[in-house]
Amino acid sequence: MAIPPDPGAGVHGILLCQAESAEAVAAFVESCRYPINRIGVGEGLAEGRRGVGSEPSAAAAWGMDRDEYLRRADPWPLNPDGELLLGLKIESAAAIPHIEEILSVPGIGFAEMGPGDLSLSLGYFKLPRPFPAEMEAVRERVLAACLANGVAFLESCTAEEVRTRIDAGVRIVGGHREETARIGRAHTARKMPV
Repeated sequence: MAIPPDPGAGVHGILLCQAESAEAVAAFVESCRYPINRIGVGEGLAEGRRGVGSEPSAAAAWGMDRDEYLRRADPWPLNPDGELLLGLKIESAAAIPHIEEILSVPGIGFAEMGPGDLSLSLGYFKLPRPFPAEMEAVRERVLAACLANGVAFLESCTAEEVRTRIDAGVRIVGGHREETARIGRAHTARKMPV
């Protein structure tokens, strides 16, 4: 498991790569939470483990005072007033047996199947296109687990496939192309610019 950025630096989101077990994901969520925030404690999460000390500088980065920061530096959507977005990458053979448990941990805002690292973990030297059946099955399980747990599914899309992917449940689209963003916005009737 890779070590994510320090929330004390004032970040608004953290992506945990190589998420392989529900226990590791729960520890990740708990390490990002102050103990004062109680939503979800006893319901899949233990008390938050984040300590004080960095909150004055993080609060300044967020443009609020310390007390407001302590309230809002909590994972959304677990805490409806939280402004910390936590994400996961399912990208190893070790994670495959645990996908549903991993994505049932409270506090996760988005997840994706990491096809590049997953393909290496499954023994492919190059990312196979189209995905072989075993990778497509992982993608479908991650998507289904996201939908079942209210977690946004992230996936790269091209302009040609973005409508179909959104209709299938993709909620965060990667792809780095303005045309893909324009088509996706039109398809979902979003008016805001990229």
